[in-house]
Amino acid sequence: MPEEPTSFWQHIDIFRKYLLRCVVVFAVVFVAVFCCKEQLFEIIFSPQQNDAFIFTFFNKIAQHFGIALISDVDIPIINTGLAQQFIIHVRVALVASFVLVFPYIVYQLMLFVAPALYENEKKVTYPALIVGCLLFYVGVALNYFFLFPLIFRFLGTYQVANMVANYITLESYIDTLLLLSLMMGIIFELPILCYVLAKLGILEATFMRKTRKYAVVIILILSAIITPTGDAFTLFLVALPIYLLYEISIGIVAFQKTNKIKSL
Repeated sequence: MPEEPTSFWQHIDIFRKYLLRCVVVFAVVFVAVFCCKEQLFEIIFSPQQNDAFIFTFFNKIAQHFGIALISDVDIPIINTGLAQQFIIHVRVALVASFVLVFPYIVYQLMLFVAPALYENEKKVTYPALIVGCLLFYVGVALNYFFLFPLIFRFLGTYQVANMVANYITLESYIDTLLLLSLMMGIIFELPILCYVLAKLGILEATFMRKTRKYAVVIILILSAIITPTGDAFTLFLVALPIYLLYEISIGIVAFQKTNKIKSL
């Protein structure tokens, strides 16, 4: 006898099972991350240190030319709220836990949708989800090691007059770091999105090339929205990798079409 189709409430029950697994794993990771306060905030404050990767990298290159490219600076970070440090500790632990548990959440999503997919759809979906996870971490890492240290150093040392000292609030530092990290992680999913749309026959490379100038405007607007500081320097640093991703996506879409034609 043929199997009876799964009802709506059975789908809800199955989804609840996978959701519960994600919640339990997230809760366990959150408690572990929250308890490792010193290690957590050592990682959080590392990008603004003088020995951050990007500053060390640039200085090593500059040493070959006999110049000191980036000097050491001390930018004080202060707290202005009574309960602010505890609240920020919780927020940072939540975001860090999400970043760590993200692959497991994607895995559970794959298990949930797998029964509804055909074999050819699985061949597209599974690699796309795996590469999507990797690209998410690449975007977060790009911001952590490159974008945010430069943004913080530039804005933290910028002065309209010598008499005006810069004291960066803890909330401002954390908000900028976390928001940019998550946004860059999400934006780095663009190549995967374009690949899937090209696979479905919705997107073509010729269309992306023709609309490149409009894409640049959209990228600038998007960069202005996701940059919490709103300055031109941060806007440029965020917009540049997004534009490069757009160009890479054009190549991916063109490659996908070429392979499709060869397989016919």
